[in-house]
Amino acid sequence: MTLPARLTGCLAARQGLKIIAGLQTFAPERVSQVCNAAVSGGADLVDIAADPQLVRLARSCGVATVCVSAVEPDRFPAVVAAGADLVEIGNFDCFYEQGREFTGAEVLELTRRSRTLLAHVPLSVTVPHRLPLSEQQRLAEQLVAAGADLIQTEGGTSSSPRSAGIQGLIEKAVPTLAAAHAVSRAVRVPVLCASGLSAVTAPMAIAAGAAAIGVGRAVNRLEDTLAMVAVVRSLRQALTTGAAPALESSIRR
Repeated sequence: MTLPARLTGCLAARQGLKIIAGLQTFAPERVSQVCNAAVSGGADLVDIAADPQLVRLARSCGVATVCVSAVEPDRFPAVVAAGADLVEIGNFDCFYEQGREFTGAEVLELTRRSRTLLAHVPLSVTVPHRLPLSEQQRLAEQLVAAGADLIQTEGGTSSSPRSAGIQGLIEKAVPTLAAAHAVSRAVRVPVLCASGLSAVTAPMAIAAGAAAIGVGRAVNRLEDTLAMVAVVRSLRQALTTGAAPALESSIRR
């Protein structure tokens, strides 16, 4: 499968940055705010909810690579027709809060259905982090065999840091970092490490084996656009230089 040229380049450089507006965020003004911050901050792609209107909105904001996430494959054809560059099964974090779990078998079936509907569209799939790491590895292999072009890890919602400052940021990221390390050694497609990351832990994700990171709440829960841009820029700097910028711009969730 051919990925968008800009995405291919940042993955090859292992510096990819995805900003996640939210799978259940359909308010145009909110999505526009996140998209503008992502573009201004230097993100490589933005992940939005499955709505053709939002795809067109993201394009109007100057987003170069638009990813659309959903857990209903039937939503994908319309957003691809509207101009989405790739689709993704996942960003499951919001569903865990509602008490919904995703089994490996369910994610695999969603992947197969998505590939049947869209034979030639790049497809990213999230591996549920509540599976044991050995099962995450096995599922990732099955997902790639079923047609996944990218694998995303997660884990931030299950992490409860006990410490403040830098140590707390590292504790928050441990589950997704562990998953990125395990999964990246099981598959030959790029791995995107998401959920619970910050500018402090972004370089750790790359060192663990990820080709890109995904960040949502640290950006999309902020109210001020300038604050959003500052976080995106700090993430961009951390990925580019391999070191976290000043701590005060990194301690956000």
